[in-house]
Amino acid sequence: MKIKFLGAAGTVTGSSYLLTSDSGSQLLIDLGMFQGPSRIDNLNYQPLEFSTNQLAGVILTHAHLDHCGRLPILEKMGFKGNIYMTEPTAALTELSLLDTAKISHEDHPDRVLYDKIQVQSLVQKFKPIGYHQQFSIGDFQIIFKDAGHILGSVSIEVTVDGKGIVFSGDLGNTPEDLTMPTEFFDAADIVIMESTYGDRSHPAGDPQDIILSEIQEVSKTGGTLLVPAFSLERTQELLHIISHMNIDVPVFMDSPMAEKATVIYEQFHNLLNPEIAADYKSQSPFAFQGLHMVENRKASLALNETTGAKVIIAGSGMMTGGRIVDHARALLPLPTTRLLIVGYQGEGTLGRQLLSGEKIVTINDQQIKVNAHISDTQVMSSHADQPKLLNWLKHIQGVKKVFLTHGEDGPRQSLSEKIKTELNIDNVLLPVLNQEL
Repeated sequence: MKIKFLGAAGTVTGSSYLLTSDSGSQLLIDLGMFQGPSRIDNLNYQPLEFSTNQLAGVILTHAHLDHCGRLPILEKMGFKGNIYMTEPTAALTELSLLDTAKISHEDHPDRVLYDKIQVQSLVQKFKPIGYHQQFSIGDFQIIFKDAGHILGSVSIEVTVDGKGIVFSGDLGNTPEDLTMPTEFFDAADIVIMESTYGDRSHPAGDPQDIILSEIQEVSKTGGTLLVPAFSLERTQELLHIISHMNIDVPVFMDSPMAEKATVIYEQFHNLLNPEIAADYKSQSPFAFQGLHMVENRKASLALNETTGAKVIIAGSGMMTGGRIVDHARALLPLPTTRLLIVGYQGEGTLGRQLLSGEKIVTINDQQIKVNAHISDTQVMSSHADQPKLLNWLKHIQGVKKVFLTHGEDGPRQSLSEKIKTELNIDNVLLPVLNQEL
């Protein structure tokens, strides 16, 4: 049996794995987009190092672009099989890929990975599977468990050639506001697990207190609070938190995709945590007085010219594109602007540069002076930190080998040492891109 690492091997993005059984049957798990500086982004345009002829099927762990963003390339390669995922993941992935195709066509027409027609064709291959429902793909027997990361996210148990292999997918920061708790596995021979925050513990704190404090500051100065947020999960979490506050500052959700994703979250509210599912009977957990949806780009740009205190929640989460970039260009020079970073910022992204304290940044070929107040919180991370990663792995008995992926080299090296010393698992490997073992 072989495993090939087609992404997220030394980086956080581009998650993808190819399993090959003794008989030559192959299973692809995720085909995510690489996100970050040009040297990483360029990996999206490299030929895939496998043929679809031997693919028995594909599994998608969840709908974030760094896990699903290259899937439509399979259409170009003539893939005829099914892509298995949970029902909410299917809905969110269709939304995410259509949005990506649209933005790519508008922003980089000379460098389009795939188009809307290819996405629509790919969606016909989606096959929804429920949690805890055993099913087979070729030589592989599979069970999904809730990863607790975003709506519909899964960790996967694969049994093949007499071995049990567990893929963590992205593990949630349990307990979380929206998602159900991360589920555990009892036993496995091999574990492939994420390591995004493998070198740290998330700080204690209440995200509601942090967000309220930021809103109160712009309320005093009449400035703007900018919050870059992923359209899936993070935006819904922010809306849910703010819905419990008593504020008189208008909140603008400036993301058509996030608006559509929120409708999907409402549709599958029964898969969210029980508290939200119970509350939903009376009202949406994401709606409140003072919330405004920004319908088009013209209205979005006009926000930068309006006076008075306001909150703008916009994508993308790492400030690599989307409407948050326009707001950053216009508002970062103003000392009354506050930028609150609430999620992971990949290497080379605008978000990482601002978080590092850079006072002059380049946005769309313009040099922008940063006079805004920049802060961040890891309290809202949707990824497990080092203690929670170790706790998840500790529940799995009989582990002989661990592969650490979906993390930069520093965090996964730190997690590797912890696994060896605290869990007594000596065989911990840090694969590199396109390595096959």
